[in-house]
Amino acid sequence: MIKIILCDDHAVVRMGLKMLLSNHREMEVVGEASEGNEGIQLAQELKPDVVVMDLSMPHGKDGLSATSELKKLLPNVQILILTMHDDEEYLFRAIQAGASGCILKSAPHDELLGAIKMVAKGDAYLHPSATKRLMEEYIDSAKQGNHDTFSLLSDREREVLTLIAKGYANKEIAEKLTISVKTVETHKGNLMEKLQMKTRPELVAFALKKGLLGYGM
Repeated sequence: MIKIILCDDHAVVRMGLKMLLSNHREMEVVGEASEGNEGIQLAQELKPDVVVMDLSMPHGKDGLSATSELKKLLPNVQILILTMHDDEEYLFRAIQAGASGCILKSAPHDELLGAIKMVAKGDAYLHPSATKRLMEEYIDSAKQGNHDTFSLLSDREREVLTLIAKGYANKEIAEKLTISVKTVETHKGNLMEKLQMKTRPELVAFALKKGLLGYGM
């Protein structure tokens, strides 16, 4: 029996999922939550095998933050992110947060059931289009040699990269690291040259993939 907690801010969505899952003898919905903090509390009490976690919950803790915190508290609980966003950035962030899988809300019922069974066994699940994009990303990175560029950065350059990706301006970075703005600009120029990048969005995407933004992946 796979014990499941549903965490979604829409009661109608939770009701539909519960009806679907209750039709399968090997699955049991043991709890429901409308936001991340409630989901974390329920998981600590009920010790489920799988938490089906909505990515976007505007009230309370969102799915990514809840996933990251829950994996620290209960590392053996598997989390399947449920999202309407077929977007590479959300995919990387979900994986970095510690999710075992990611599935679209528009996916067929059979695909959702299969995804739950996979993550419950400890396997990873990505919807097909996401798998294709990750493969393309890896192949492109391998061709360009970008998979090794992070190792070229110094510790200070990695600190600067992390703060840039988090949205800090050069002056703020200088104050945080107790260095001059000119030194920050030098580090920024050096790391962009090593990474062969020219824009902030490129740096943010790279930092996400390297797990530098606090989601642990």
